[in-house]
Amino acid sequence: MTDPAIVAQGITVRFRPLVDRKPTLRRSLGRMQHRVSEEIIALNDVDLTINKGEAFGVVGRNGAGKSTFLRVMAKTLRPDEGTINVYGKTSTLLQLGVGFNRQLSGRRNVYLGGLAAGLRKKDIDEKFDSIVEYASLGDAIDRPVATYSSGMFSRLAFSVGMAIEPNILLLDEVLAVGDEAFREKSLATMRELLNKAGTIVFVSHSLASVAEFCDRAAWLAAGRIRALGPAAEVVEQYREAVHAGRA
Repeated sequence: MTDPAIVAQGITVRFRPLVDRKPTLRRSLGRMQHRVSEEIIALNDVDLTINKGEAFGVVGRNGAGKSTFLRVMAKTLRPDEGTINVYGKTSTLLQLGVGFNRQLSGRRNVYLGGLAAGLRKKDIDEKFDSIVEYASLGDAIDRPVATYSSGMFSRLAFSVGMAIEPNILLLDEVLAVGDEAFREKSLATMRELLNKAGTIVFVSHSLASVAEFCDRAAWLAAGRIRALGPAAEVVEQYREAVHAGRA
């Protein structure tokens, strides 16, 4: 039996819309009366087990709860109900370059990003050369990140994110980054992670990428899992529903 990497049970997340900074008494009373109807349920009693060694995709329309679910897995968002158990060290690329300062050099940002990812300075010192080599930045590592192309920035951010050597990689619209050569390199790195019984969870609107790269997938709709199974089959169900106006 395959060991689980992530087990979600009864996950429910609720949000309330932003309100005026200086609401009138009338508006405040009105909101109190309609608070239940205004509440947004981003995830609604979701159960899911993702296994070690598996590439798992999540598809669905904007607002379906995909990124919210990834944040719950990353434990950057606490659910209102339910439990989430994650068995392994995670690297979360919800947004490339989190913790970076574009006015500073690539060198300084390696340290900023590494510290934000949970590495110690000593660890970053030891990994620095390999991070720069993997990102293929050369002397540009001492230039301000603001001067980087989007591809250079993506390569550096991905390299730093992978430097913690995760067991579980959480990706939001970041399956492959940078130019074609680096995309192949990043994909090879992720396949190597899978071969070592690591786990990848990939949220994306790129249905072709999910069908090609992932083993299984879930289709989220209105905060619930509408379909779960082999990635290619789930993607086809979702695609047909979109075309029929039923997604």
